[in-house]
Amino acid sequence: MEIGGSTLVSYPAGEVRGRSTVVGTVPVGDRHGTIVAETPFHPLDHTWPDQPADVGTIGGLDVVDCVTGAVEDGGETVHLGEDIPVRRGTPGWSWLVVHVTEAPVPDREVELAVNAESRRALSAGHTACHLTALALNAALAGRWRKEVPADGLGHPDFDQTAITSSRILPDGSKDVYRLGKSLRRKGFTTEGLAEDLPGIAQRVNERLKEWIAADVPVWIDSPSPELIARRTWHCGLPEGEVAIPCGGTHLSRTSQLGSVTATLELSGDGSELVMHTVVG
Repeated sequence: MEIGGSTLVSYPAGEVRGRSTVVGTVPVGDRHGTIVAETPFHPLDHTWPDQPADVGTIGGLDVVDCVTGAVEDGGETVHLGEDIPVRRGTPGWSWLVVHVTEAPVPDREVELAVNAESRRALSAGHTACHLTALALNAALAGRWRKEVPADGLGHPDFDQTAITSSRILPDGSKDVYRLGKSLRRKGFTTEGLAEDLPGIAQRVNERLKEWIAADVPVWIDSPSPELIARRTWHCGLPEGEVAIPCGGTHLSRTSQLGSVTATLELSGDGSELVMHTVVG
């Protein structure tokens, strides 16, 4: 199958509609996968599957899933998701957005339309996720006895040091942090954490309220339109502009969140900290 290069994507700029040429098809179980030259659809990233795939329509057919694919240059086999045998961005491979439908797409030229309501809810959840992570870093800064890498605001980066999973939800997110021996050896103090959680959550939510009220801009820097471009999330917070590597979608201003509430809880054995974030 001659694909002709990686898929170009317009979702980093917030696009939800487009028109493109079909450049390939691939079976996805008993469903049908369609590859186009350019798409507004955000696929599930198999390497860090935090944000779910967009849904919508392609050529008038419902897109029930949207996954990442890869094909070796000159090869014929399109590998999907976890079956991709090489690291993301490996030279000599094309990286693809595969739109999954129940029936084959009949046309060569197709209209693509992302469900805008679903996209906005996921974008809100992703923007809130980054902000709560930064607020949590600030709230936990006093618990570090050793120096660790700092986040964009200069606080010890608990989020990136301890995170084990992150899931973006419609208008929210769930982040899980490991509080094991490795984190304690790096200098994080867990003593009394359970008793301090209400106060930590209060400080997180107070900071979130301030950032939303500040109505600061949020934007994505994308060095190229290719799917595998290394994009960066930016936010012009009152304390300074912060940047976080991110391949997802976002709102354009903090005020669009309306309100964000974070809750914190420890697992039964105290080995994990779970943060739930809810928008609205």
